Amino acid sequence: MEFLQIIDTDTQFNNIFIYLSIILFFLTFYLIRRKNKIEQEVNKKVEVLKKAFDISEESIFILSDKYKIIYANKTMKNLLNLNKKTTFDIMPKIKVKKEWESLDTFVSNITKSSKEKSFTFPRSKLRINNTKKEIPINLFINSSTDYNVVTIQNLTKEYEQKLNKYRHKLTLLPNKFQALMDLNAIYSKMHLGQTKLAVVMISIDNFSQLRAIIGYEQANVILVKFARYLETFVDKTSINAYHTCHNNYLLTILNEDSQKNILLLCQNIQKELGLFYKLDSIKLHLSASIGVSIYAQTGSSQQLLDNAYKALAESEKKGFGRLTIYETKKLNSKYTELELYNSVHEAIDKNEFIVYYQPIIDVKAKKIVAAEALIRWIHPEYGFIPPDVFIPILEKTGFIVDLGRYVLEEVFTQQKRWESFGFKEVQVAINMSLFEIETEGFVKNVEHKLKEHKLNPKLIKFEITEGAAMKSEKVVLKQLMALKSLGLSISLDDFGTGYTSFSYLKKFPADILKIDKSFIDHIIKNEEDQRIVKAMIELGHNLGMKIIVEGIETKEMVEMIASYGCDYMQGYFFSKPLPVFEFQELLRKR
Repeated sequence: MEFLQIIDTDTQFNNIFIYLSIILFFLTFYLIRRKNKIEQEVNKKVEVLKKAFDISEESIFILSDKYKIIYANKTMKNLLNLNKKTTFDIMPKIKVKKEWESLDTFVSNITKSSKEKSFTFPRSKLRINNTKKEIPINLFINSSTDYNVVTIQNLTKEYEQKLNKYRHKLTLLPNKFQALMDLNAIYSKMHLGQTKLAVVMISIDNFSQLRAIIGYEQANVILVKFARYLETFVDKTSINAYHTCHNNYLLTILNEDSQKNILLLCQNIQKELGLFYKLDSIKLHLSASIGVSIYAQTGSSQQLLDNAYKALAESEKKGFGRLTIYETKKLNSKYTELELYNSVHEAIDKNEFIVYYQPIIDVKAKKIVAAEALIRWIHPEYGFIPPDVFIPILEKTGFIVDLGRYVLEEVFTQQKRWESFGFKEVQVAINMSLFEIETEGFVKNVEHKLKEHKLNPKLIKFEITEGAAMKSEKVVLKQLMALKSLGLSISLDDFGTGYTSFSYLKKFPADILKIDKSFIDHIIKNEEDQRIVKAMIELGHNLGMKIIVEGIETKEMVEMIASYGCDYMQGYFFSKPLPVFEFQELLRKR
């Protein structure tokens, strides 16, 4: 019995064990399946997150607790040029303030030194694989879990869009919008210190005609090459270069006290432009007109820019390759341009304009044989107003035509007075503007005045600048030929600055070529100017013209120019422009 009981007890135990084993098996099976299901669900969620991350435009990666990359989305892989592995050893560098630092080190330092879990670093920079290329980014770090999620927003497209907005599309120099922004920023600090500022406007001369000759592509080559040349100043000095529009460029020069140095820089730019371009084996002669405005203690940044444009317009009016500095003293506190504009309407009627005369000397006879009539404005309230201030105003208003008629009447009347009082005959040169020549009835008015005053036409000479003559060739030639038919003489003024073609010069009805003062200023020491002036004199003589050299200021100049075979001279060495009574006294003496 006892034995049977023992057997029965073992049997029950075995049955319980079997039941427990079965239960454990099914429980283990259930747990394994649940674990696998959970893992599958997690993996599915991870895959969903990965897909979500991969279609994100922002670059995302996850750093382990040891700050190693364990995951990077597709955008991040493209940004960092990573392979398809899930772990990566390559770590980019980040620059948040001044120093470059490995991104893992940066994240480690930030997360360990702060209780915060989220960090934002806008306008940072990223460098990949020790390259020098810097990528503008916004950086975001989240360390709220055991991992560190790093998000990088690439700002390259934003910067490129900004670049396109504030850069010239062809040359990639900063454009006029950037120039205005920079000028405003500089100008806002001008009064805080002793900062000096000069604005230089540069225009490549005659560019439309040049483009028509060499073609669009080659013209663009010139624009780009000139832009690269101007950039060489930016790296070395406190100069910024801009391409404002078409063939116009702008320089801003900071902390330059010497006006002489600014002029030297501009002259070097003109010289370099004249040398650097060749088309095949043919060298193209390029030139630039330049206007300079220098900061004074008044006005705005826009006014400074406007003044530079005014100076540039003055340079272009004088001819090619000229340089003009806007003088703030021209329009001082006594009057404004608007006040002069309003005053000029009545100035002619009130006889405020006076004709001055500057003598022209025969080189061989050493006597006064001619004079140039120059207009002066004596304002009843403001006094003497310089011609380079009021002439542009007259041209803007159209009153230059009325003033031209006034000068014509005054000169003709004066010639008859000298004839009546027995003064020796001197030919008087009258300056013509392009506005007058293009005005209907100009030649008829001259013819009418000659008959009215019964004046010998040989006593009158009309002068036109080379630059003006080149702007409207057909009209100018037609009008000058008509004046010649009346027996009047024609002089081509500022010769050498407008790059007149030989074919045009050959048919130009000039009796006299007047060599511009810019070739004479440094002729004593400048051998190149000496050779140019000699060549001009020889050219003029070969074309049957007489030569006047203006700007003579020293005895040494007189002797040198005389040795070149020049016919006439004009300049302060002989006399400044004089009122008629003083000029008459000079006539009696010489």
